[in-house]
Amino acid sequence: MAAPKKARASRNKDLIKGIGRLSRSKVYHKRGLWAVKAKNGGAFPTHKPSQPPVEAKAAEKPPKYYPADDVPKPIPRSRKPKPAKLRASITPGTVLILLAGRFMGKRVVFLKQLPSGLLLVTGPFKVNGVPLRRVNQAYVIGTSTKVDISSVNVEKFDDKYFAKETQKKKKKTEGQFFEANKEESKVLPQVKKDDQKSVDSQLIPAIEAVPDLKTYLAARFSLRSGMKPHELVF
Repeated sequence: MAAPKKARASRNKDLIKGIGRLSRSKVYHKRGLWAVKAKNGGAFPTHKPSQPPVEAKAAEKPPKYYPADDVPKPIPRSRKPKPAKLRASITPGTVLILLAGRFMGKRVVFLKQLPSGLLLVTGPFKVNGVPLRRVNQAYVIGTSTKVDISSVNVEKFDDKYFAKETQKKKKKTEGQFFEANKEESKVLPQVKKDDQKSVDSQLIPAIEAVPDLKTYLAARFSLRSGMKPHELVF
């Protein structure tokens, strides 16, 4: 094993902290820097850069237009969100209670989890008026009631099926601009109506096979006076 190198002692020892024994010019002569300068024509030697110097870019003119308000810049993010893990109490065929939204309090049947992590549920529509829709599992209560949905085919339903159609805005003519805007009523496509009927026709026989299950799904869940939510068993 090689012996450790000794620390190099300074030629200019300190008289006290911060003040050396020799002056700056004395250290210059003591180190022999004058001889190095004399050998290189009165200047210290310099090494040429290995890479060619980068040409300085011409200064860009500032833009004439400045926005009145601060324009927020999007933050680059490389993180890809992962779909939420399905709760252990929610399995295909489980009857769920919706806690928020238009159908709050309605009981629905869970069909499958979509790639986005949302739950695909239905009433079915013929029983309680809840169509095929996506629901966040944070806004449902899983019950112990199950329905056999092995005969229900839901392979065609994904997140793209529920995506809204984007329509390009058309430029209005001068006459149309001053006319009153008539709101067009949104009509559900016939394809989605047929899909709902197909799912209902497969699901309702499984519901009718269980006594009183159809009445249970049609009834709305609500809390009444005297009921203790923490003691309820769903």
